[in-house]
Amino acid sequence: MNFVSVRIITEDIQRLVSFYERVLSLPPTWFTEDFAEFGTPAATLAIGSTRTLALFGQDIAEAATNRSAILEFLVEDVDARHAQLATGDVQVVQAPTTMPWGNRSLLLRDPDGQLVNLFTPVTETARKKFGLT
Repeated sequence: MNFVSVRIITEDIQRLVSFYERVLSLPPTWFTEDFAEFGTPAATLAIGSTRTLALFGQDIAEAATNRSAILEFLVEDVDARHAQLATGDVQVVQAPTTMPWGNRSLLLRDPDGQLVNLFTPVTETARKKFGLT
């Protein structure tokens, strides 16, 4: 098995795609006006409008209701990314903080309420875990 993607369902796809484009510094790939993806070497973040739910059956998901998952992205320099994002309308939940497991993390909230963690491994153990030694 290979974990390849997470999909967020939203009522405002333009707003959410614009947020992730800014935060991730990656261009989206639009497949339709209701579906876009951000590809990374490890996995893909997909964003679909609520209109895509009809393809799966009605009432299977509800936009902007997640309160338990955190989307995590490894970045080269979390402090530099924080400086870039601090000047805009990105909601910072927690400024860069070094966690006990060795990652320096910046916690954000996207426009639909999902938590987003940008992190940089800073200890030798954490860097080794991600093949950065």
